[in-house]
Amino acid sequence: MGLSFRRNVDGTTTGRNDETGFTVTLADEGEVKRRLYEDAGWEYTSPPPPVPPGHHRFALVDDSFDTGDFGDSRYAGIRANPPAGCVPVDWGCFALECERPGATLLDAVADTVAEVRQEHGLVMNSLGIEKPEEWYGEGKDGFKGQIVAHLLLRAVHRAGVIGYGRDDLIQLLDATGIE
Repeated sequence: MGLSFRRNVDGTTTGRNDETGFTVTLADEGEVKRRLYEDAGWEYTSPPPPVPPGHHRFALVDDSFDTGDFGDSRYAGIRANPPAGCVPVDWGCFALECERPGATLLDAVADTVAEVRQEHGLVMNSLGIEKPEEWYGEGKDGFKGQIVAHLLLRAVHRAGVIGYGRDDLIQLLDATGIE
């Protein structure tokens, strides 16, 4: 079964349940999703309210190859004293759900990753995005920005595992001409 959503040029959203053929077009995207979930027999949870200006919502995950589960003793300190604006959650591994300040999403993620590493000796290496090839959302501080942060954290972690260091990564970034 699949649900599909499309933003139309007139500002409306069309949703379709491929199994039942149920289709709805409305101006309110949230209502389209709610109706499609209801048609599919799934529970719909409304998205959380927007974060205040200058804040960003994201998750950080310790997704190393050798990680334990949420209750692993290496996470005891951060479970007891997480960074401000973050809540430890069990995603089958250790994760933090965060709402943190930052000029951009990448600033907020970088500050949080640095704080976790300095305070707890853990390197959070993922934003928990399962399909980073799905490129949707608005602006650099939305889901597209989360994908960039996720891919960078995963790349840094995996580069370290196979023996690349900071200089190697910086050389590659510089070679791209990114400014």
